[in-house]
Amino acid sequence: MTNRHRLVPLLVVRAAADAIDFYVRAFGATEVVRYENNRDATISHADLAIDDALFSITEEARAWCSDAPPSLGGSPVVLQLLVADAGAALERACAAGASVVFALREFCGEKMTRLRDPFGHLWILRQRVEDLTPEENQRRRDTFSASLPSTQRTPGKSRTAGDVSTVRRP
Repeated sequence: MTNRHRLVPLLVVRAAADAIDFYVRAFGATEVVRYENNRDATISHADLAIDDALFSITEEARAWCSDAPPSLGGSPVVLQLLVADAGAALERACAAGASVVFALREFCGEKMTRLRDPFGHLWILRQRVEDLTPEENQRRRDTFSASLPSTQRTPGKSRTAGDVSTVRRP
């Protein structure tokens, strides 16, 4: 792995060799490098790439606070993968063992679906179908949010019909 990537997710899993095989089959990942712990026949670290996106895999090591999602009751992190064909990517991932969390649908100019891989990590497969301005994207998000039952909205802030969301740019 080169130093040109400034943020590289490290996925903690149980059965790292199986996880690598899954990511190769499901997402077309390529294995860049693998380091094995010969003492206990585990993978201490592996770097994978999906096109130009790098990510790493490591075996769960609870003594080092490297906990896999099943040890934590799930994962709060969602990885997003931009794909050319979300439907084909969904079929490939499910054939490799992923499960659908949210079905494929159009949302804010994209076809997207959310998956859980067999190791507990969450993924969104995204396919751009329409270029939107930030303002149009926000308008569509507001419309979608208003259609949800109040129990599905973000806790901590109540919304009224007069509330207006804003687009924040860095």
